[in-house]
Amino acid sequence: MKLRTLGSGTVGAVALAVGALVMAPPASAVGPATATIQINCGDWGSGQARLDAQQNGSAATITFSTPVVWASHSFPANTIETTLTLSNARGGTVTFKGKANPAWTLLGQPFNSGPLTGTVAPGDVLEAKSLTSTVGTFRVDCTATSLQNPGPFVF
Repeated sequence: MKLRTLGSGTVGAVALAVGALVMAPPASAVGPATATIQINCGDWGSGQARLDAQQNGSAATITFSTPVVWASHSFPANTIETTLTLSNARGGTVTFKGKANPAWTLLGQPFNSGPLTGTVAPGDVLEAKSLTSTVGTFRVDCTATSLQNPGPFVF
């Protein structure tokens, strides 16, 4: 009798756990989470940039940072409008935009876009192509001169 109670209790707990898994939203992750590219930023020069990506369902963020572009004077946090354009293996482009830069205050401090937001679809394969950042008359245009390493972002 006790064995039967233990058995039905275990079956009930397993059924409840399976039900919870079925009802849970699907986990999504972008891979790789970090990539690098070589960029050309015109008068600022050329070099390496780092891209850090995160995904939550169809919403994604990418942060772009590089020592190629450095602070020539101070910019407060959340003032630099940045657009990152990525090519989509399905065709066309996807843009990530933001105005969430950290304060850029120290002479020579590397550029950091802060999180740029965009919308992705399952299976999107995105590769960084260009970045434009502006605040007032200050403008930076960078173009990718290499493929992403270790590879494109797969959402």
